Amino acid sequence: MELKTNNLTLEQKIYQMFILGYEGENPLACPNFINALKTGLGGVIFFTQNIFEKEKFKNAVNIIKENSLFPPFLSIDQEGGRVERTLNLYGGSRYLSAYDVAKKGENFVRQQTQQISEELKDFGINMNFAPVLDVNTNPNNPIIGKRAYSSDSDEVIKFGKIAVDTYLKNGIIPVGKHFPGHGATSVDSHLEMPELNMSLAELANIHIKPFKALINDLPAIMVAHVYYNAFDSQKIPASVSENVIKNYLRKKLGFKGLVISDDMVMGGIKKFTSLEACKKAIFAGVNMFIYRNSDDATLELIQQLITAVKNGEIDIKLIDESVEYIQSVKKCC
Repeated sequence: MELKTNNLTLEQKIYQMFILGYEGENPLACPNFINALKTGLGGVIFFTQNIFEKEKFKNAVNIIKENSLFPPFLSIDQEGGRVERTLNLYGGSRYLSAYDVAKKGENFVRQQTQQISEELKDFGINMNFAPVLDVNTNPNNPIIGKRAYSSDSDEVIKFGKIAVDTYLKNGIIPVGKHFPGHGATSVDSHLEMPELNMSLAELANIHIKPFKALINDLPAIMVAHVYYNAFDSQKIPASVSENVIKNYLRKKLGFKGLVISDDMVMGGIKKFTSLEACKKAIFAGVNMFIYRNSDDATLELIQQLITAVKNGEIDIKLIDESVEYIQSVKKCC
């Protein structure tokens, strides 16, 4: 079925805005997940718990494609180093972290990104939540560290550009993360919402710089669950901040691609209920939400959002705008 905004029902449009995971190796064992695919789910995210044997996993990807109303984004966090979802296949990490690969130089970055791209293509995956474009300026950062290429913005730009170009050349959609920069934080956003007190000038000159440099190359950007006092006086994460997304990323930097939230079950967004978080994020300019589970609560949330649009609490134009962004990235990549 062709993905055209004016052909979609409201339910299909809202489902397009979600990237969901499932439990275990067999997607057919998760009826909620299969129902979501058949209703118009926009994307799927794979985790370590889904991947134990290559052929079984390839079969799972084919099952997902066969059960999807529209071709979904098939996504993964395959950065290399400590964030690799294929650990069960190799008994540990197969690839070097961004920091270690950068130490070996440009050709090595290109080679490893090519290797990752070929592996993902072989699995049938078309989106990678990489490269990490954070500038790791805090040596005690508990979450970024070696996931970043460097503590120097220009180095991050150099290696990030190689990674983005290599993914695109191989038909893999790269997602730059974590805008507007997670590298100076001292708290893990999986657990709590980090707060970054830094002037906009410093943020722009260091942490936003790689995103700005690659703004026309990136089809998609992931927004962090981090609070930045440079953007908001109210302590809210960037993922629900209109100042961060609409006013800065879209208007100031001119980003034309897809804006994706970090996983919405993380601690950095837990001050809001799921419904509040999604509504605020939609108003702020987020186009797609990652939820690692296809549980009853997540599917109920989708229904609540459908009701909120019907009741006029969310402008249908914002939904249509998101579907247009999703459609344009699915077409081009």
